[in-house]
Formats: sequence, C-alpha cells, structure tokens
Amino acid sequence: MKGVITIDDFTKLDMRVGTIIECVEKEGSDKLLRLTVDFGDEGKRNILSGIKQWHKPQNLKNRQFVFVINLEPRKMMGELSEGMLLAADGKNGIPSPLKPKSKTPNGAKIL
Repeated sequence: MKGVITIDDFTKLDMRVGTIIECVEKEGSDKLLRLTVDFGDEGKRNILSGIKQWHKPQNLKNRQFVFVINLEPRKMMGELSEGMLLAADGKNGIPSPLKPKSKTPNGAKIL
C-alpha cells in the first residue's frame, strides 16, 4: 500500500468518464497508444497510455472508460498527454481499464 493521503488530497483529482473516439499506436513506441477522448462539455483531449502490448486500438475505440483529467500535461515521445486512463491490475498482470457499468454521459464526474 502507498502512503496515506488526506481527503483533501483525494478531492483534488478530477475523474471523468470519456469515450475514446480515436485510438492509434504511437509511432516509434513499443508501449504507447494515443487516445483521443471525448469528455463532453470538457472537450476532447489526447491521452497517451502505456497499454499497447495488451490492448488493440480497435478494441478500445468507441468505448467509455474512466480518466483523470486534471493532471499536469506531460510530454511523452514528443507529444503532449493531457490526462490518464485508469486501469486495475487485472488477470495475469494485464491492465484492465476501468469503465462505467452502463452508458454514461461523456464528462460525467466520478463521485
């Protein structure tokens, strides 16, 4: 377990549901996929995720997942990533992206 945080630390996270509208392999990377994600009123963002070895772009496109959208943008392989896809440590160590149980409006807050 990581160190204990306060509720104030936790409430700083802005977690939202988004739909991946485009997903491609990041050229020159063995790990990264470039996700273009629709967050409704929050707009669209490019997010780079290191899940390429386990997930195919065509299996992620048009699906909803949970993201952190208020991380400081980070440059990865010359490209800006504007958030983070949340995933659980799944079966055999394969990351399992977190998703809503049913269709949810893009940009819906995780409470």
